[in-house]
Amino acid sequence: MTDAVLFDAREDGIAIITINRPEQRNALNKEVREGLTAAWARFEADPALRIAILTGAGEKAFCAGGDLKEMVETQMRVPPRDFIPAVYDNVQLSKPTIAAVNGFAFAGGWLISQNCDLCVASTNAKFAITEVKVGRGSPWAAPLIHMIPQRIFMEIVMTGKPITAARAYEIGLVNRLVEPEALLDAAIALAHEVLEGAPLSVKAARETVMLSTEMGRSAALQAAKAAHEYCYNSEDAQEGPLAFSEKRKPVWQGR
Repeated sequence: MTDAVLFDAREDGIAIITINRPEQRNALNKEVREGLTAAWARFEADPALRIAILTGAGEKAFCAGGDLKEMVETQMRVPPRDFIPAVYDNVQLSKPTIAAVNGFAFAGGWLISQNCDLCVASTNAKFAITEVKVGRGSPWAAPLIHMIPQRIFMEIVMTGKPITAARAYEIGLVNRLVEPEALLDAAIALAHEVLEGAPLSVKAARETVMLSTEMGRSAALQAAKAAHEYCYNSEDAQEGPLAFSEKRKPVWQGR
């Protein structure tokens, strides 16, 4: 890892990944991009880690997006596909993720929060897809059509104007809205709620949601059945009903 991205592997199965350039509003320069790539790879490879929380250092910004000074220096035109490490695009994870948005999530910052499975935001957070303001583009925003209504999506990408955390919560972009000082605790609490579930069931549930956004109803239903088959045949599928009948917490094995 680099100083630009911090990685905290907790004993409770949670990885906390922090973009650590607060004085530059956690902008996605080369060091941050490389650090995020390494962090996601480390998270995926560690079987003891079951869920990750992505956040930004400081109180002002989660991530302000790409480093525009760097773009000027490199005269960047079309960004390469691996320019920003993006879950569900050029980063493939089998485990869930939570964005803990502590301030501005603009442009590429919106991108990396959007691509997390869940989102907790502080009341002082703001979200914006600002590319129209600087003559750039936001093709990565296309999956938003499965997350928010079309006309709201249209306004966000055509005006580039920020929306408040309260508005993001209202339109369904944010799962939990909390005061700034409670942000990380709220994200960890949500992570623990996910961790209470059987690991294979959580994995299949996550896959089902994504299959449902990419397929028609009938195809998604059949694909979801296939995604759950391993879960149904696992030891945990027997442990869950047994624990319920014995009035105790289940002991998950992940197999």
